Amino acid sequence: MLQRRLNQRYWLALLLLATVGLLMHISFWSIPASDLMGEDIYYIWLEGKRIIAGENPYARVLASDMRANDKYATYFPLAYLVSALVQKLGLPTFLDWLYLWRPLSFFFHLGIVALTLKYFYRRGLWLFGFVAAAILLLGRWSLYITRVHHLEFAAIFFLLLSLVLLRAKPRLALLAFSLSLGIKQIAIFLLPLYLIYFWVNGDKDRRIKDVAWGFLIILSIPVLTSLPFLLWNAEGFLKSIMFSATRLGSSHIDGAPSLDVILSQDLPWLVGLKAKLLMLALVGLVYLSFWREKIGILAATALVMMVFLYFNSVLFLQYFLWPLSLTLLALVERVPPLAPQRQL
Repeated sequence: MLQRRLNQRYWLALLLLATVGLLMHISFWSIPASDLMGEDIYYIWLEGKRIIAGENPYARVLASDMRANDKYATYFPLAYLVSALVQKLGLPTFLDWLYLWRPLSFFFHLGIVALTLKYFYRRGLWLFGFVAAAILLLGRWSLYITRVHHLEFAAIFFLLLSLVLLRAKPRLALLAFSLSLGIKQIAIFLLPLYLIYFWVNGDKDRRIKDVAWGFLIILSIPVLTSLPFLLWNAEGFLKSIMFSATRLGSSHIDGAPSLDVILSQDLPWLVGLKAKLLMLALVGLVYLSFWREKIGILAATALVMMVFLYFNSVLFLQYFLWPLSLTLLALVERVPPLAPQRQL
């Protein structure tokens, strides 16, 4: 009886949030396709069109200076390949692509909310969990992503799914993380944390094997989808993927430049990969802390993504949702779940 009551409470809360979320998403579905042609979702569709036409989406970067952006293909190929497949299946226009992506984006967004809600509810934190889920559903960064139709909801959903499954179903968790990277590789900085997790928590006699298998599973989707493009034009592919690390930073959200952008005004050599050294050093300290100081993996992932947000040269509004979604879970990471007979 108690378990049924807890389940009912969870599903009622999720139904309420889903209804509000759907209304919010639908309110943005009326945005004309022409108004979204400057957004990433359009260029993902366009790269799919180029693949169908026999063009390599990663070759254009070879004519660049690796600084100024001209909407180069900087993601791993999974999204571009899905776009090409959708067009080949009979949905060739950008508007067709939006008709498919809009409901998918909503379901991934709802998945983030559901995972967060359940994580809190399993710990008996009903009100706290509802507020956390509502922030991820209706907060300003989620509204922005909904309006511009970015890939964040899908990538973050599989990242959160990976983290909540890591202890009980590690192989499935690693595959979910691989899928997150395949969609959008922002969480690539978390890869060492997964390997450290298996090293620290695994059987001493199987550590090397577990870490090696974990590494292979994590890389599986990005590598397998990238192989055709590496064979097609390795230089173009590698430079496109690396472009995010070398591009100009001052042209995005000028009112909040990162430290390296400010310093580069007097130190013109402090650009590109050299400008990332402070960020990488701080991320490395988080890795060391996770290995030596026994902090939780949610706290470690949240802090790594926070370092990325605060110190990366380039800042986009959609980046804010990454550390936020992890931080909310990390807040209650040390709160033990309810006894098994009372869990959802």
